[in-house]
Amino acid sequence: MRIDLHVHTMESDGAFSVQAIIELALDNGVGILAITDHESTQGVAEAERLSEEAGLTVIPGLEFLTYYQEQEVHLLGYYRSVEHPELQSRLKELRERRTALAYDMVKRLQADGIPLTWPAVEKEASAEGAVSKGHIIRAMHHGNIINPSFGWREAGAFFQPGGAAYLPFFEHRFEDAVDLIYATGGVPVLAHPGILRNREIVPRLLRYRPMGLEVYYGYWEQRQALIEHYGALAKERALFATGGSDFHGPFSPFKIGQLDIPLSGVSALREYLEERGHTSS
Repeated sequence: MRIDLHVHTMESDGAFSVQAIIELALDNGVGILAITDHESTQGVAEAERLSEEAGLTVIPGLEFLTYYQEQEVHLLGYYRSVEHPELQSRLKELRERRTALAYDMVKRLQADGIPLTWPAVEKEASAEGAVSKGHIIRAMHHGNIINPSFGWREAGAFFQPGGAAYLPFFEHRFEDAVDLIYATGGVPVLAHPGILRNREIVPRLLRYRPMGLEVYYGYWEQRQALIEHYGALAKERALFATGGSDFHGPFSPFKIGQLDIPLSGVSALREYLEERGHTSS
């Protein structure tokens, strides 16, 4: 059985619908799947409904864009249920703020001479989801503004420090995101630590409160070395080790279920969620 605990749908910046994601997971032999859209849980209920019919286990989740010491840090949250009103209220607020930031990014690209319009970007996003740099990149591809030979990483350079559209999102502190996940019944997992600009902060992040660590990830370079490094760190300082493809669609270098993810970490995650559910009930 294959496992994938990091997958995005059209409810955030993924290219495929929830139904298409479920079908891809089944086609690829995935037995346990987590939908982890950015600042959104809109696709979870449909994923759970479809999974019941298909014999697929879906773990409700999400991904937060946060900052720590002026550095972008991604944080996954996993739940038994995502219906907590405090969680949903905060998610709505964060989606609005991320959309406002994306609008400013488009303005920066326009000022740099790139002929991209805001309506073209909006067409790439769902009605409820936040507009983000992923939607901007897709609009640039679909509008032939970027050479089709550009990969996702190359296009992403526009939004990195020094890029024409670089604007950091300083609306959600890492610590506040961790606290929110705990306050609303979930468990946090630090996402893809190997792509942080400053990897030295990882042990400090893990010390803030107990959390999992995403160890098994499709790093473009030094993949096995990074997996081994963060696997050892997880044994020492994290609740458990998870992993996933971070699949967004055709541009993604790894497909759903393509990475080898041990069942042990997933089992530990589910046990932890069960314990939290019994404690809070």
